[in-house]
Amino acid sequence: MSASPEPSPNASLNPSPNSSRSKITPCLWFDGQAEDAARFYTSVFKNARINRISRYGEAGREVHGKEPGSVLTVEFEIEGQTFVGLNGGPHFKFNEAVSFQVFCDTQEEIDHFWQGLSAGGAEGVCGWLKDKYGVSWQIVPSMLPQLIADPDSAKSERTMRALLQMKKLDLEVLRRAHARQD
Repeated sequence: MSASPEPSPNASLNPSPNSSRSKITPCLWFDGQAEDAARFYTSVFKNARINRISRYGEAGREVHGKEPGSVLTVEFEIEGQTFVGLNGGPHFKFNEAVSFQVFCDTQEEIDHFWQGLSAGGAEGVCGWLKDKYGVSWQIVPSMLPQLIADPDSAKSERTMRALLQMKKLDLEVLRRAHARQD
């Protein structure tokens, strides 16, 4: 969870050498909390790090109104996926139209991510939650897509009925519902 040194003001705009930047990078718009959010996310996920922090300067201050030296962007990685947190101001808010799915192999993983990401946020239904910054997450058992797409419609229907009754998903309850014989 350690941050790389900040680049000098005349550093190249190329990705940092530690970054495994993909062609598409989600950019999350915050109102001053980009660095706090990046530190929060990198504390919840084990395979995560902050790569770079850029800061506002004098240029464009009449437009953005930010103090020189305050955080502009934070580039961070979670499980090999690069994200950018942008301190863009109060103009836009997160909503459920975009969410991040976290696939989990065990109930312990589900519990860890549910507890970590929902802290200070809000629990939803069917494995959905909002973190304390308003970002939506889905904490999903890795096997769930197979269970609900089972060609045996009775199995997939039982699984879906069980799923719809849950907030945090219970892997064993989903398995039992799928396996049950009616």
